[in-house]
Amino acid sequence: METFLIRALQLILSLSILVVFHEFGHYLFARIFKIRVEKFYLFFDPWFALFRYKPKNSETEYGIGWLPLGGYVKIAGMIDESMDKEQMQQPAQPWEFRSKPAGQRLLVMIAGVLFNLILAFFIYSMVLFTWNDTYLPMKNATMGMEFSQAAQQAGFKDGDILLRADGKELERYGVSTLLDVADARQVTVLRDGREVTIDIPENFMQTLMSSKQGFASFRLPTVVYDVQPNSGAAQAGLMSGDSLVAINGVITPTFNDFREELSKYKNQEITLDFYRKGILESTVAKVDTAGYLGFYPKNEMQVYQTVTLEYGFFESFPAGIKMGIQTLKDYVNQFQYVFTKEGASSLGGFGAIGSLFPPTWNWHAFWMMTAFLSVILAFMNILPIPGLDGGHVLFLLYEVVTRRKPSEKFMEYAQIAGMVLLLGLVIYANGMDIIRAIFK
Repeated sequence: METFLIRALQLILSLSILVVFHEFGHYLFARIFKIRVEKFYLFFDPWFALFRYKPKNSETEYGIGWLPLGGYVKIAGMIDESMDKEQMQQPAQPWEFRSKPAGQRLLVMIAGVLFNLILAFFIYSMVLFTWNDTYLPMKNATMGMEFSQAAQQAGFKDGDILLRADGKELERYGVSTLLDVADARQVTVLRDGREVTIDIPENFMQTLMSSKQGFASFRLPTVVYDVQPNSGAAQAGLMSGDSLVAINGVITPTFNDFREELSKYKNQEITLDFYRKGILESTVAKVDTAGYLGFYPKNEMQVYQTVTLEYGFFESFPAGIKMGIQTLKDYVNQFQYVFTKEGASSLGGFGAIGSLFPPTWNWHAFWMMTAFLSVILAFMNILPIPGLDGGHVLFLLYEVVTRRKPSEKFMEYAQIAGMVLLLGLVIYANGMDIIRAIFK
């Protein structure tokens, strides 16, 4: 329950920052062009609001709604989610959105997306300045990777070190690497000291998504990072840095091998062989009823040699912008798979997003996730769907090109259709979260 609350709090705080910044973009540009903004709300407020405040002599009411599905600014003379038909039936006023030139209205609509991108670039820059950029070059993971069954069927083998995809060097493991591999015709790996070329089958990404097993993870030895008090590992005298290599004489070269072998001895005593400071030792340990000894293993960043790129304050900005652009490119490249059967079944709602945050509070992870969500929010909002900023942009571009403004009745129907579509997507995505939670 504590883990759920920590993740939920991170998700709410992150989305609140993104929504306020997004809506502030619309608000700022509306005020620059002297367009009246009647409301500025975090979350939606059908029927009532948790908080509302209207400063003296101000045209804008500020508030917090009770429905945490986003936020909005109500701009006078604009057909939006408020569906204020009564206002639209009145004669147009000079301070209204509909009275302004198409170019100004276009800038007001793209301002939210622009501000989300700026926020993402800024967060990435400050993360690099504060924590630097530490990563593991794949060539330094000397034990290679462990591949899913779908990847092995394509020709990969456990222990392969990824080198190149269609001649492009694969530096660090992540979304970009997976996309490069999935889109490549050939991938070169280092296998048993020699280079081997693997022909990538068509629709490889769909196969991976359908398998629900992913592509690969780092192959690791079993090295103790920390020992839980009063556990079997503690009673056996295991210490941080111990490298566990065998159970009852069975060699376990990787952590997965160790975990699989250990699961055979639930609630039993075993003999462990391990290296401590280069010396082979043995001890007897009691496995608990769940098949664990009670220690935390080192991860790939703690086992292998990493590289750290340090950034000064001014150096961090171009690096942060580059990171943001790469994140956007990766997300756009992944978006094509949403329209496949496998992609649709993988969609998730707030539960899926919340699970991406760490179970304990970590500011580095929080800000990286917030920057990532800011990029996603920018991209999703610019899609040409009525009800989103991109839908308004589409109709404004039509007006600029044809010099004809779509009728207000058409805009009302388009807004309703877009909101129904978006509501359906929200229900579907969150429904998939519930289904996965029930049947996992």
